[in-house]
Amino acid sequence: MADQHPSSDDEQRPEGEGPVEPSGGAGSGDDPFAALFGGQLPPELREALSSLGLDSADPGMMQMIQSQVQAMMAADDGGAMNQTLATDTARRLVAEAGDRSVGPATTRDVEQVVQVANLWLDQVTEFNPPDGGARALSRAEWVEETMPVWRRVTEPVAAGVGAAITSTMQDQLKMLGEEGADGSLPEIPGLPPGMNPAAMLGQMQPMMRKMSSAMFGAQVGQAVGALAGETVSGTEVGLPLLSGEVVAILPANVSAFAEGLSVDAGEVHLYLAVREAARVRLFAGVPWLGPQLLTAVEDYARDISINTEGIEETLRSVNPQDPQAMQEALADQLFTPEPSPAQEAALGRLETYLALVEGWVDLVCEKAVSAHLPHASALAEAVRRRRATGGPAEKVFASLVGLELRPRRLRDAANLWAALESAHGQAERDRAWAHPDVAPTGADLDDPLGYVERHGSGAAAQGDAMDAELDRLLRGATGEGEEGPDADRGDGPSDSAGPA
Repeated sequence: MADQHPSSDDEQRPEGEGPVEPSGGAGSGDDPFAALFGGQLPPELREALSSLGLDSADPGMMQMIQSQVQAMMAADDGGAMNQTLATDTARRLVAEAGDRSVGPATTRDVEQVVQVANLWLDQVTEFNPPDGGARALSRAEWVEETMPVWRRVTEPVAAGVGAAITSTMQDQLKMLGEEGADGSLPEIPGLPPGMNPAAMLGQMQPMMRKMSSAMFGAQVGQAVGALAGETVSGTEVGLPLLSGEVVAILPANVSAFAEGLSVDAGEVHLYLAVREAARVRLFAGVPWLGPQLLTAVEDYARDISINTEGIEETLRSVNPQDPQAMQEALADQLFTPEPSPAQEAALGRLETYLALVEGWVDLVCEKAVSAHLPHASALAEAVRRRRATGGPAEKVFASLVGLELRPRRLRDAANLWAALESAHGQAERDRAWAHPDVAPTGADLDDPLGYVERHGSGAAAQGDAMDAELDRLLRGATGEGEEGPDADRGDGPSDSAGPA
């Protein structure tokens, strides 16, 4: 009778092939590192990790670390900040909090509200409605639409953090022993003899870069996910986060904001739509403004000093088997408290532009809604309170870029715009945005009336010059000389000829 037991893998394997991996995958059996690092761990590093006792760690803990590491590595997109992981993290947060897709009826409501807002704004500003129309966004859609800009403004910090972590780990290795005569890293007690720590560190660096990118991406995702649960519109943070000239409203967050007010929800929706539509008009009508704001944030982030001592303390005190704890600890230790001169300059520009934008929006919105919304003053006060408590955006920028994103001089800016309009009219107020060289500066916020006077004198001089040039052109077109129709045309006696 034939043997009923199935033959072994070795019996069925063609001659010359190696043994088949167990069905549990690369991480099964006696090698807990294969699945954790994708089976690509160099032998020296594998031996080093084993010597530290990590091969005998709790299997459940290793499995949890394995899933986290593999998720981070799979999502790696090569940047200093892992945008894919950041987006996934933010979307997961908003889904856990409850995020419904926007239906056709809600979309129509938003489009109608924005249409009304634009009709009111047409009367109070020279800037035209944007071409992008209106959109009703879910929180997850807002995350997707804004993440490219979040990456742009946080990547300089992420790159610095990654470099600081690598440098800190190298310094830790050097502190464990004396450097060799050739400057090589020391042998480390407890590691196999003859192992080159520098080679081990070199092998670890690609993995460390990915881990740093993933760690910062997860931090960005948590911050943006939290902001997505609060922000009511596309540009409420004061920056052009969405591409295209679109008025974007988050209906779920607007409704949540309205619940805390003793005002009809429809009136709240209209008021916030007017603010958003005004801000989008400004960004669309002033092409230099959005790039200047984002560049100021990037300049601040690029010159950040990473707190290497804080990172070093974190790496010593936090359990490396707990990525969540390490991420939270690093979030509190990333930045040195004192800004550099370059950061102070960038911060000054940013605060001035934010104040000018929000001051202009406050003034224009007040003029647009005062005749239509009975609770306009109460709604304006609610927005001011929301800003005064820090607002959703300030928390995000403080944790990600070490930046307090607050228009501190908003009242000065609003007074400047109001004074400029009172003295020279609405058109001249909006014309002050024509170029960064003529827009108000931080010094002008100290002396708004002086700016209004100087701006008026400059506009008058420019107007006189234009009138003179136009008059010259018109005279040339009619064949008249510069002295008028009675000037000498050469067909009679000249004025210089004396009496006969």
